[in-house]
Amino acid sequence: MKRLFVALWVLLEAGPAFAQATAAKPPLEASAKAAPEPDAKDSEFPPEVQRALDALVRADLKQGPTAGLSVGVMRGGQRWMNGYGYRDLAKKLPATVRTTYRMASITKSFTAVAVMQLAQAGKLDLDADIHTLVPEYPVKQWPVTVRQLLGHLGGVPTYDSPSAGNNTKPVTTKEAIGLFADRPLVSEPGTRYLYTTWGFNLLGAAVETASGQSYREYLRDHVFGPANMSHADVDEISTRDAQQAVGYRVSGATLKPSRFLDVTSRFAGGGTRATVEDLLGFARAVLDHKLVSRETMGRMQATMVTRDGHITDYGMGFATYPLRGHYIVAHAGGQPETTTLLVLLPAEDTAIALATNVEDEAKRLRRLSIRLMETVLDEGAPARGGHFTDPVDAVVYEGMGRLASYGLAYHDWATRGPGTLPPETDLAGAFAKVSSLFDRAAIARDGRGAMERIRGAHEPRAESLFIRVGAHMAATVEKAMGAERLRAYRTQGAAGFFADYLSACETLKCPEAERFSPSVRSDVARFVAGWRRAEVPALKRTRLEAMKDPERLWPSLKEAAVRAPAVRPDYTDELLTLADRAKRKPVDRMRWLERATELHPESMDAHLARAVGLMEADREPEAIPHVREAFETPEGSLVLSPTGFLKRLLDTRSPKVARGLLRAAVTLHPDAPELWDALAKRERALGDAGAAKAALAQAKRARQARAAQEARAPKAQPGVVAPAGSAPAQDKAGSTSPTVPVDPESAPEP
Repeated sequence: MKRLFVALWVLLEAGPAFAQATAAKPPLEASAKAAPEPDAKDSEFPPEVQRALDALVRADLKQGPTAGLSVGVMRGGQRWMNGYGYRDLAKKLPATVRTTYRMASITKSFTAVAVMQLAQAGKLDLDADIHTLVPEYPVKQWPVTVRQLLGHLGGVPTYDSPSAGNNTKPVTTKEAIGLFADRPLVSEPGTRYLYTTWGFNLLGAAVETASGQSYREYLRDHVFGPANMSHADVDEISTRDAQQAVGYRVSGATLKPSRFLDVTSRFAGGGTRATVEDLLGFARAVLDHKLVSRETMGRMQATMVTRDGHITDYGMGFATYPLRGHYIVAHAGGQPETTTLLVLLPAEDTAIALATNVEDEAKRLRRLSIRLMETVLDEGAPARGGHFTDPVDAVVYEGMGRLASYGLAYHDWATRGPGTLPPETDLAGAFAKVSSLFDRAAIARDGRGAMERIRGAHEPRAESLFIRVGAHMAATVEKAMGAERLRAYRTQGAAGFFADYLSACETLKCPEAERFSPSVRSDVARFVAGWRRAEVPALKRTRLEAMKDPERLWPSLKEAAVRAPAVRPDYTDELLTLADRAKRKPVDRMRWLERATELHPESMDAHLARAVGLMEADREPEAIPHVREAFETPEGSLVLSPTGFLKRLLDTRSPKVARGLLRAAVTLHPDAPELWDALAKRERALGDAGAAKAALAQAKRARQARAAQEARAPKAQPGVVAPAGSAPAQDKAGSTSPTVPVDPESAPEP
């Protein structure tokens, strides 16, 4: 259930080894001294919280090559910032909170704020055709509006080859637009989400037209200045100072310098630089509505929707989605020299800023952001999913988990943030429809179809059922038990939320129609009882990998599984983290991977991780069955589509692991030419010309079979949008393209 923010293509080889990054770590005092004085209203977190934040960052950085990392955390008036490692390995210059990093795609959030400021001032119409604001962008086959561009719904293409984004010379705004102006739209605006930096370049040009200022001048006067972002600027050689981080990329176990990229060609989509303190300044201004009004920010934080009712998990310049009951507003960035992440929790007045001078570190920053969030908001208590041996139970609990996450997040966002809820109509009917989605007999007949319906039950095309029902449940629990009770379900599981709601209904005398079906109530009671029987007391308030001696708890985990074999907390993520930490000890690593599948044999993530571990150990034949096991889980049957496999390759640095995953993928999807094509490229790159030729032949046959199938299919009428499910399987972002883009950023699932 993990979707990752992904960085850009990495290039050039040469430079110092990992030993340079780990030897003689700079003292933390250097970081503190380099930091500017905080705002007068800010204070520090309590010492124990600071120690916990520092410890978890240090523990994470031990897992692999790293150069420099700067971290900032803010909650209300409390702030903590620190730097780790080196901004320049060769010169042994430490990374601090003052270190300046390329912001990459976080720039899109700055651009979006600029656009919305101008819209508020009446200088720009969100529904204007972009051609009227940027005349050098030709009229296309359909009009493209500013609003659509803000949400990546404009059909403007993204980089269509590695060379398309690899500019090395400074360009003007007009020249940057000219790099893609002649390319046609790839889809009708409003019908498909397609993440595109080029689309945001159009918005940057529109800012210049509407304001009469250059993009740089406008940001400095209206975004960076008001947000106290004293070191932020466009990223040009002339604007860099002595604190600018030198960029690196991972090559095996070493770090090598990044290839030079001039980012003026992606100015409004990825062309700024800043410090983590600047990012916290931006976050503070956003959370306090200093840059745009509360109403405008609420619109920016609301996810956009495709014409056929699919949520995109992206608003206007921000990714936006629920995560474990939190309402997340975020943006990631990745390009040569950098990986960045800014996470805002508007309902909880919290922000997390992360920046590193190592490329392709999206997975690390996402993992760190979640751990930091747990520490600051949940006192370090981990959020765990549920483990189920019965596939029907697994689907029911998936639905409960998604409903709880959407309901709690949207309730908080609408009551304590700038958000709004979908209009409420026929609440009793909505509860009846949710009970129908959780019907055990229907799930048993068609588990995949049931999972698909559950995974779409928050969307407008499904009447926003999970949002409406979940938010009503959250409001009911808050009324009966208090707001603090809503914080508990991140660690108690979704069934606890349902149980408390039913208890609150007894107190408040809810109508019977709002209490779910008897079958759902029975499942809730059974899930809660199993969860309680299986809890390990030592792990109720901490994660397994945070224990000094996690080995001693393994017997307790096995005993808990025996006590509650059918329903229990899922420790997969923690077991896999321990495996990651043991990368330099292959025996220990494999032991934790084996334990993950032993304790959670129905876990997609556990089987995939074990498969990767076996491939890394040159035991590919043993790995293939685990990929198949992962695919046969209720989640895997949906997530591990051809597009899903291709997206996972973006997070796979090892060529032989990528080849192994593709070899497994084509056994599951032999009719997917895109997988065979990708496999052919991997085989060729690894020197097996015969296997590459065979894969290309299979790709040709699969392509011919697909063409024949499409020829037999009924033709769509012009202007008619195909119903959901009639097109090739969509990934969560709405893309059906088998092509892996250069600069994608995907929101994690709830």
